Amino acid sequence: MIWTPHATVATIVEQNGKYLLVEEVVDGATVLNQPAGHIEEHESIQAAAIRETLEETGWHVKLTDLVGIYNYHAPNGVTYYRFSFAAKAIQQVPDAPLDEGIIGPVWLSLDELQARRSQWRSPLVQRCIEDFAAGKRYPLDLIYEHPNE
Repeated sequence: MIWTPHATVATIVEQNGKYLLVEEVVDGATVLNQPAGHIEEHESIQAAAIRETLEETGWHVKLTDLVGIYNYHAPNGVTYYRFSFAAKAIQQVPDAPLDEGIIGPVWLSLDELQARRSQWRSPLVQRCIEDFAAGKRYPLDLIYEHPNE
């Protein structure tokens, strides 16, 4: 058997004490997650984070920092490596088409997010926001990506 980890990205967007999250339906259940998704072939890590945020929330964002790199072994046996970024909300696209399964974006305070703990898609939802709130920030150029040729 070949082990195939999933390379993913997520963005943490905070505005006026609230965080941009995504409500989505996964296996018939409504869950909460940061705007997040898989890095596509030949796509840069940062471009994936910007794209996924737009596709899941309708928001254009500007990445400001790397918050952390996370490893999560899901109960279904899949291993995820998540690059989590801090981002600034730039502009929302009115009536933007969202990815399949996405209910839509929601802005939640930390207290509101805690109250919906049973809906978190994974423990990374809390950990990434905790690290962001604790001020963990690394320069974007910490990630080197060799140009596609």
